[in-house]
Amino acid sequence: MNIVVCIKQVPDTTEIKIDPVKNTLIRTGVPSIMNPFDKNALETALQLKDQYGGKVTALCMGLPQAKAVLREALSMGADEAYLATDRAFGGSDTYATSYILSKAIEKLGPFDVILGGKQAIDGDTGQTAPSIAEHLGATRLTYVLDLKIEGDKVIARRQVEEGIEVVETRFPILCTATKESNKPRYATVKRKIASLKAEIPEIHLADLIDADTTKMGLKGSPTKVKATFTPQRTANGVTIEGNSPIEVADNLIGKLVDAKVL
Repeated sequence: MNIVVCIKQVPDTTEIKIDPVKNTLIRTGVPSIMNPFDKNALETALQLKDQYGGKVTALCMGLPQAKAVLREALSMGADEAYLATDRAFGGSDTYATSYILSKAIEKLGPFDVILGGKQAIDGDTGQTAPSIAEHLGATRLTYVLDLKIEGDKVIARRQVEEGIEVVETRFPILCTATKESNKPRYATVKRKIASLKAEIPEIHLADLIDADTTKMGLKGSPTKVKATFTPQRTANGVTIEGNSPIEVADNLIGKLVDAKVL
């Protein structure tokens, strides 16, 4: 079974810096990490490999420094890692990113299972991974808790608002993972050392087959950011006092009545 995990390097900060002209993230000087939900997706892939065998490939699109999260993926147990990087990819929104990743997956594939996190913590759209499935014509299952393989069938348990839904489908599939899916494993010292020496090939525009450049970069991104800002943090609280729990409750109810909440 061939599995590919799409991972993203994201800023490790609560105050993201934005280029006021391009309205894109400024990553220089901002510590970066592997997107936490993508780490859950990687763990799902590694569990499938442990149980059913196969190969796990990590794929990331970004600048050369994004190889750091690919080395982390290798240290956790991924067999191979590739970085899709090219000037033509710069400024891509979720649609353009999903198209580029889908073309990279086609180059590296075929794959039985494609995995990604439910969303990235910098954009929080949750659009990229499902869009990859659309480009590739693969079955899409979001918020997957676990996967079970029976012959050519795939049985997935996925989280929904009402509880847990069980879905049966066939390969190829794309699934997104959440923090409830699993607890990502720690990297071993041996794998960490090996990952530092590992070669991480790059995938450039010229390597993609029949790629449409009008679907890449800022020009190929239908999403346009009109304004960005950091919201002001405000906290207002009222202390409800009283000589007994009953008096505190009466005072609280009185304030709620005065505010016309009750």
